[in-house]
Amino acid sequence: MLRLTLTAMFVVLISVAGAAEDSTVALPAALAVDRTARVAEVMDGGTLRLADGETVRLAGIQAPKPGSGDGGSEGWPLAREARQALTALVQGRSVGLAFAGPRRDRHGRLRVHLVRADDGLWIQGALLAAGLARVMSLVDERAAVAAMLRLERRARAGCSGIWREPYYRVRAAAEAGGALRSFQLVEGRVRAAAVVRGRGYLNFGEDWREDFTVSIAPRDRKRFEAAGIAVEDYEGRLVRVRGWIGSFNGPMIEATHPEQIEVIE
Repeated sequence: MLRLTLTAMFVVLISVAGAAEDSTVALPAALAVDRTARVAEVMDGGTLRLADGETVRLAGIQAPKPGSGDGGSEGWPLAREARQALTALVQGRSVGLAFAGPRRDRHGRLRVHLVRADDGLWIQGALLAAGLARVMSLVDERAAVAAMLRLERRARAGCSGIWREPYYRVRAAAEAGGALRSFQLVEGRVRAAAVVRGRGYLNFGEDWREDFTVSIAPRDRKRFEAAGIAVEDYEGRLVRVRGWIGSFNGPMIEATHPEQIEVIE
C-alpha cells in the first residue's frame, strides 16, 4: 500500500512539474494581478492561507475534497495528492492575486486566481493541466473559463490525474439521477429544446418528467442570447453540461451561463 501511495504521489508531482513548464498555463490576459502575498499554508487542493491570515479559495475550479477528519465523511479520490501538488507549487512562495469576480465567497474567503510571482505560473492552469482539478465556473467569475476548459479537456483526453478515476467520470445523461446533490459533468444528446413561459429547457430523454433536463431561467437566457445562442440551437446537439444536479421532474442542472454547456458535435 505504501509503495502504491508513493508511486501515485511521484506521478502526480511529475505531472505538476510538467504543467509548470508548459507555456499555456500563463495567467490569461483577461485577468490582472491586484496584489501579491506569501503563502503560509496549503489546507487542501483548492484552499490555502496567506501569511497575512487571509484564507483563499482558488476561483473557477473544484479540486478533490478531503474527508472531514472526524470520520464523518470520506475524502474524494486523489484529495491527498491534490493537496501535495498545490503545496509543491506555492508553499512559502510569493503569489499574485487576480480577481475574476466578487472578492469573497459566502464564507468570507478570498476567491482568486493565483500566479507565482517569480515565474508567472498560473496555479489554476497548472492544476487543471495535471488533472488535479476540474472547471467549476460561476456566473460572476467567467473571465478565464475558456482557457480553463481547454486545459481540462486536454488532461481528460490524456487520462491524467482525476480523469483516471471512475469517481470523476463524465456521466451519461441516463446516469444523472444517481448523482443528485453533487457537481457533475453530464454528456448526452439534446432530444428537444424549447422556451416555456420564458424559461429554457433542454430535454435529454423521451419523458421530461423523469429524464435529465437542463433548465435556463429567463434572466440567464439573456447571457446566452448575448453570446449569440438561442435555446433552440441546442436541439439535436451532443453536449457536455457541468453543474450541481438537483431534482425537479427528474434530475436537473440549472445553467446560468453559456460556459456550462459545451457543444461536442
